[in-house]
Amino acid sequence: MELHTRRYPVGLQDFKEIRTEGRLYIDKTEYVYRMTHGGSKYVFLSRPRRFGKTLLTSTLQYYFQGRKDLFDGLAIERLETEWMEYPVLRFDMSKGKNFDKDSLTRYLHDQLQTNERMFGITSDCIDVNLRLNNLIMEVSRQTNCGVVVLIDEYDAPLLDAVHENERSVKVRNVMRNFYSPLKACDPYIRFVFLTGITKFSQLSLFSELNNIDNISMDEEFGGICGITKEELTEQMSVDIDLLARKLGLSHEETLDRLVSLYDGYHFTWPSDDIFNPYSLLKAFEKKNLKSYWFETATPTHLIELMRKYDVHPTDVGSLQMGETGFNIPLEQARNYIPLFYQSDYLTIKDYDAELELYTLDIPNQEVLKGLMRNLIPNYLPQDVNVGERMLHRL
Repeated sequence: MELHTRRYPVGLQDFKEIRTEGRLYIDKTEYVYRMTHGGSKYVFLSRPRRFGKTLLTSTLQYYFQGRKDLFDGLAIERLETEWMEYPVLRFDMSKGKNFDKDSLTRYLHDQLQTNERMFGITSDCIDVNLRLNNLIMEVSRQTNCGVVVLIDEYDAPLLDAVHENERSVKVRNVMRNFYSPLKACDPYIRFVFLTGITKFSQLSLFSELNNIDNISMDEEFGGICGITKEELTEQMSVDIDLLARKLGLSHEETLDRLVSLYDGYHFTWPSDDIFNPYSLLKAFEKKNLKSYWFETATPTHLIELMRKYDVHPTDVGSLQMGETGFNIPLEQARNYIPLFYQSDYLTIKDYDAELELYTLDIPNQEVLKGLMRNLIPNYLPQDVNVGERMLHRL
């Protein structure tokens, strides 16, 4: 195989596009089947940015739309026997940033209108919660079956405003209002799936939907996003060889370099080793080993959080604590650790079952380098080379 013949889905988040264009797809459809046939029809998954949440949401969309043709040869093909078609409402909250109350409300109305048009519905309702309520009920009436609601990056508007007290309260109220119909519309719903980075208890979504299943730390879903080491070695062996040829290394040496840079993530314990999918695919595409994750931007809320708690980048890592110390709603946090864990600047490295303590640390060299090179200049602008010098000491 020539170096240019392998097509990677870097930056692509649409399942249909990836499949119809013959791009590399790491099969996650067994997780999809297991999740959609579980005990709860309300499911929440927390994963960091650039870890495949949007692609997973897209996969669910086409699965529930009955697009069996797109799943040819994948695991779910042998598991699913019915392939029923359901109406799907999909909301993308990732662009709901830098908004005040009024602009966020307009954005939600635009999202609602986009979904309404797919079903030939028009609405002049001024309240976003009533408009969502009416949309779900009308779509269910039209199709005579339960509605699937997919909400990607549900917490993006909230994270954007989390360190601005006045705006944060207003944004939270808008989003709480918008999500409120999900419980009331239960008789008209087949499945609800939400993705995000963190969990906001004050949003009341998780208290009102008291049967929502948070699968973020469930062992059986540990590899639902990202690329496991097993998937890398079994489904991407040829990609390692192509990269090794370009770098002038052996297969084993290249694998070791990939592990050091991009591996090391764990979302529960025990857990498969998880690679950052964006960085791994980018490395294969560019035939070069670089810190690609930080090239996509350093979230400003992380910088503000570290300043708030007077935390220096060199203080991050090597922590031991119970789950309630890091896997908690963000607004309950009293230090930087929950957001750093939920954003995957820290990950689970070990677990002491007797003491019920988790060991948290920086996942890999890519994150370590990114912390030093991208965050230190925000603390020491007078000497941006400090980060480089500290890296050489580590």
